[in-house]
Amino acid sequence: MHRTLSLALAVTAVAATTIPGVSVAATPDTVRWGPCPEKVAAPRLECSTLEVPLDYRDPDGRQIEIAISRLASKNPSQRRGVLLTNPGGPGVTGLGYPAALSDSGLPQKVLDSYDVIGFDPRGVARSSPVACDLTPEQQARGNFPRYAHTAADVAREAVHARTIAEQCTTSRTAWMLPHTTTANTARDMDRIRAALGEPKLSYLGASYGTYLGAVYTTMFPQRSDRIVLDSNLGPGGYDFTAMRLLARGLEDRFPDFAAFAAAHPEYGLGTTPEQVTAEFFDLAERLETNPVRGVDGTLFRGITFGELYADASMPRLAETWRALDTDQPLPIDPPSADMDNFFAARFAVVCGDTRWPGTVREYQRSVAVDRLKYPMLGASTAGIGPCAFWPAERVEPPVRIGDRGPSNVLMVQNERDPGTPLAGAQELRRAFGKRATMVTADQGGHGVYPFSPNTCAKDAVTAFLTAGQRPSQDLACAAEPGK
Repeated sequence: MHRTLSLALAVTAVAATTIPGVSVAATPDTVRWGPCPEKVAAPRLECSTLEVPLDYRDPDGRQIEIAISRLASKNPSQRRGVLLTNPGGPGVTGLGYPAALSDSGLPQKVLDSYDVIGFDPRGVARSSPVACDLTPEQQARGNFPRYAHTAADVAREAVHARTIAEQCTTSRTAWMLPHTTTANTARDMDRIRAALGEPKLSYLGASYGTYLGAVYTTMFPQRSDRIVLDSNLGPGGYDFTAMRLLARGLEDRFPDFAAFAAAHPEYGLGTTPEQVTAEFFDLAERLETNPVRGVDGTLFRGITFGELYADASMPRLAETWRALDTDQPLPIDPPSADMDNFFAARFAVVCGDTRWPGTVREYQRSVAVDRLKYPMLGASTAGIGPCAFWPAERVEPPVRIGDRGPSNVLMVQNERDPGTPLAGAQELRRAFGKRATMVTADQGGHGVYPFSPNTCAKDAVTAFLTAGQRPSQDLACAAEPGK
């Protein structure tokens, strides 16, 4: 079923100066490339592993394993370095991402210019994975809290959230949780750089990967080469503000689907955008009372949110709505291999990076506001989750993104992105100041490079990665209909 779609959510250098052993201990040329694991095997993709400290305050202490991959340049005369990549998450594997980028149209001159490097971040998949021992029922609830119609709904959801937090923080991998953070993943990235014998690192990160890249280039500004951040979180990463902003993202994006469905009356969802919007609320209300084929109102909202990540998914979303409306079989997604690891790694980073509100009352107030402000999703994304009950102790404060460092960041952003709304990207742009230039594209969906049809935005990224050329100022790319 479409359950996985609702999961897709699809400093100055203080940390570097206060914690010893920041990545420089890796020995160049220690990586030995070989075949990739069967499930990530792709033509020309090679894999290896690297040991890094669990706790960078104790660099010679307990080590964990990081899985890395390489799509090597076939043109040594044009190769200028390595391009480390991250597809987002947190909790998402990146080992096969270089091959996915190549298959999705990463330009040949980029493939010639770099060895494209992928990796599973610490805690994820083949990199010393974490676990919360979630039951199938807990996994099936998805990534969003239940849509709360009343304060009592929030209080009931708190019981579920507390149980998840307790399972994660007492699991067999609980010893990893304090160190499974974005800052430590950034330090791991610098260990990868050093192990590959590279003086600097170029980077292409999407979604949560934009925050990871922002943290890396803040902690290691002089080791950052060309940094591309695609579909940007705000400067606080996946904090409570970002979670609440997802509801605005759906409101920004939904008119594109409403127009699509209205233009295709064969789906039976309405002949005007207003009728399609009314159908959303009608379906959500009915499914809240009487779920259809395992889909309740919250999951319906999550499915709609997740399918709006790409224009190509709109026909399937319309078919799903029609199927739910008439109790017909739903389009099927392939099952995910390990959703417990996805959730565990996600919670570790999201809850461990920053402090979340710690009382039920605070979430009740936020839900009351967002239910009115963003009625499609706000009473869910403002709701209470496991982070409310995470241990209060933090190994270090969050990395503060600022404008100190070289001007070597290119941000690229769709105007109507549900997963990382434009409002958050604009906050990150302001935080970077002179360090960054931002290219926006007049289109909807999540992800620009190299998947987007907008050639203006894609060409700007390619020019930066291959020739170091950025627009002289922030650039707004017009819509390119029909592509």
